[in-house]
Amino acid sequence: MRNLRLDICYDGTRYRGWQRLTGVENTIQGKLEQTLSTILGEPVEISGSGRTDAGAHAAHQVANFHCHSQMPAEQILLELRRYLPEDIGIHSCREAGERFHARLNAQTKTYRYRIWNSDRPCVFQRRFVTVVPERLDMEQMKKAASHLLGEHDFSAFCAAKGKKKSTVRRVDAIEIRREGEELVMDFTGNGFLYNMVRIMVGTLVEVGLHQRSADSIPQLFGGQRASAGMLMSARGLCLMEVTY
Repeated sequence: MRNLRLDICYDGTRYRGWQRLTGVENTIQGKLEQTLSTILGEPVEISGSGRTDAGAHAAHQVANFHCHSQMPAEQILLELRRYLPEDIGIHSCREAGERFHARLNAQTKTYRYRIWNSDRPCVFQRRFVTVVPERLDMEQMKKAASHLLGEHDFSAFCAAKGKKKSTVRRVDAIEIRREGEELVMDFTGNGFLYNMVRIMVGTLVEVGLHQRSADSIPQLFGGQRASAGMLMSARGLCLMEVTY
């Protein structure tokens, strides 16, 4: 059986997230599986590098799937581009090693969060940014972000409840910069918990609004969800890169 890798981008605005859900048609995974099954004439299940939230986007998601069909990868790519909706794009389709698994083999992931930090209207990028009209103190946010680096128990930054799996993750880099009216924040780590990036951003925004101090961040590790910051909108979140 063949193992093929897909490199994917999508505007997640109208989807219920990446993961296939029973009784829900509009998920990225579900749409891809449905389209591939039609193209290849056999049932197809795909595995993504990770789940993105409802309304979140991806500039570079990675997935793999197995199939019996001998249709060339180049032809599968053309057919996917032909039949998928315009808000899901395929960068490439290629043969992968027998043991390649998009999620299990992933080493790091980078997410970007975009904040429109202005009271001026943001019309053309409104689906991809979250508006915070009050001026944010970027230097304090950078100071707070430095405390998030390294390996910690990020239970306070996870929205899922009742899960038994480890909440320890490693954050390798956080970059915060201004680009015109936008505040752009990039997070790279070995993996992220459910809603973790959006909650980290919410916590840093509260620091930027002087609602909490930068030096209070270490006290949050291993704590309860209520102790960390607000959950930011998914629209500002985009999966940028997955490394293997």
